[in-house]
Formats: sequence, C-alpha cells, structure tokens
Amino acid sequence: MPEHKSNTVTVLIPIYNEYEGIPFLVDSLNDFFATHNSFNAEVIFINDGSSDNSVQRLSEMNHKSYTGKIINLSRNFGSHAALRAGISHATGEYICFNYADLQDPLELILAMKDKMQEGNDIIWAHRESTKVSFAERMFSRSYAYLMQKFAFKNFPEKGFDIVMFNSKVAEAVNLNVEANSSIFLQILGMGFKQASISYKKRERKTGVSKWTMAKKIKLFVDSFVAFSYAPIRFVTIVGISMFFIGILWTIYIVLRELIWGDLSSGWPALVSILTIGFGITNISLGIIAEYLWRTLDASRKRPVYIIDKIIELEKKS
Repeated sequence: MPEHKSNTVTVLIPIYNEYEGIPFLVDSLNDFFATHNSFNAEVIFINDGSSDNSVQRLSEMNHKSYTGKIINLSRNFGSHAALRAGISHATGEYICFNYADLQDPLELILAMKDKMQEGNDIIWAHRESTKVSFAERMFSRSYAYLMQKFAFKNFPEKGFDIVMFNSKVAEAVNLNVEANSSIFLQILGMGFKQASISYKKRERKTGVSKWTMAKKIKLFVDSFVAFSYAPIRFVTIVGISMFFIGILWTIYIVLRELIWGDLSSGWPALVSILTIGFGITNISLGIIAEYLWRTLDASRKRPVYIIDKIIELEKKS
C-alpha cells in the first residue's frame, strides 16, 4: 500500500475516450490548484481502455500546478474498477473522485476537505438539481428508494456522485477489492463517520456522457446482488405466495365443480396460467443464476483490474 502524505489531496479521474475534452480538463485543473495552493495536489488519471488518443494527449499536456500520473489499464474494466485502481496508488491524506467532463465543480474539493476536517472520515456530495429526462429521474428515485428499503437505510434520497474519504477508508477498500460491486456502496457500508454536502451540477462542456442505460441497469443489478438479500427473499416470497394461491385455486375449482358443475375448460385460462407461472419461474431462476455466476466469478479470483503501465507526469513550471 502507498505511504500517505499529510496535507495532500488525491483526485481520481477515470478517462474513457475523452480526447476532445482533455485540454479543458487539464487547463481547469491547473487554474484551480494554482489558485488554491494551501495543500498539495495529486491527480491520478485512470485510462479505462480508451480507444482514442486520450493517453497520448494527457501525456503531452502541461501539468504545472499539481503532481500526477496516468494509470493505464489493459482494457475497459468499468469506472468503478478504474477508481479502485486509482485508490490503490493514491498517496494523499484525503482522496476524492471527479470526472473528466467537470460537471461536478472542482470547488467541491475545498468544501469536502473543510467538512473532513470537522472529524469526518467520509463526505458525500449530492446534486441539488439537474436537467434529466423523466425516465432518468424515475430510475434514480426508484433506485434510491429500493436501496433505502432493502440495503442501506442511510442511502441518500438524492443519491451521490462525488465522495471524499481519508486514508483510513482507502486502506479498508484496498484490503477488500470487490468484483461486480459498487465502490460507492462499499464505502457507504463501512460505518465510518460520514457527512454530506449539496451542489449544483454543471452542463457538460465537451463530449457525450458515457453513463448509458446499460451501465445503469448493471449498477442496479450489482447493487442489489452484492449488498442485499432482497432478491433471494423475493424468490422465496413469490414461491410461497404462488403455492398458497395454487392451493386456494384448486380448492375453489373443486368446490365449484362439486356444487354447481358449471366450470368449462378453456385454452385462454390455461395459457394465462402457464405464462404467469413460467414468467415467475424464469425471473426466479435469473436471480438465482446471478448469485451463482457471481459466486463462480469470485471463486476464480480474477483481478478486478489489470494495470498495463503507469506514466509519471512531470510537474512543469
């Protein structure tokens, strides 16, 4: 594990095909840390398998007001794995996440650092408001509600995008690098002293968001399978419910046939029952398969990320 330096803040920034926005990113970092120089700044860019020339452009830029490095992963492992790679090489007393589009303002670093110095171990930053589609808003609200209900009672109602934590938390994360899991939820569930702040998210200056619906669905599945027994309970409850419904239905049709004798067999009813039954069975098998696959994946002990090389960035004047 790296030796952590006091009065140093490490900023972890995953990079995935951000060639167009890198000049804006580096210029913003230089200006910010030149203006706010009361602490040492370390910036770690984690290249998560970019297919463009993001790494080359980062290497050629003038990083003059902070020290930094590029961690080049061997392929695309996902942003959470990239952040774990960054944590394993961070040397700051405080460590925080940010993203290449800088929709989350760098001023958050100062606000979170001040809050950390009140004796907290973890600071969460959640957005006050943002312009998103109705579908995205409903997804976020549903996700937060289900997380509060079945996984973490202290899950923020508005979620979180940015977090800062101290070296004690970083060491705990490095001791347990989880595959197919959420780095945010792992930190949330550690139980250290936590607080939160709010901020206004900015418009994206360049490029397009990499936060696709497919990635949101994967996060949803990862969150519940990795941090909650709710899916297994769901299978059990559905199974018991269907069993009793089947018993009651059987009693009903037997009594009706004995008393009135007016029941007639029909293909629509049969097809409906079979469709519902097979649907519930397939949902249950899918949930169980998720757990089995993750157990198999964990037993293989494959690395969550693979580092190809680390490029040290010179601090130029």
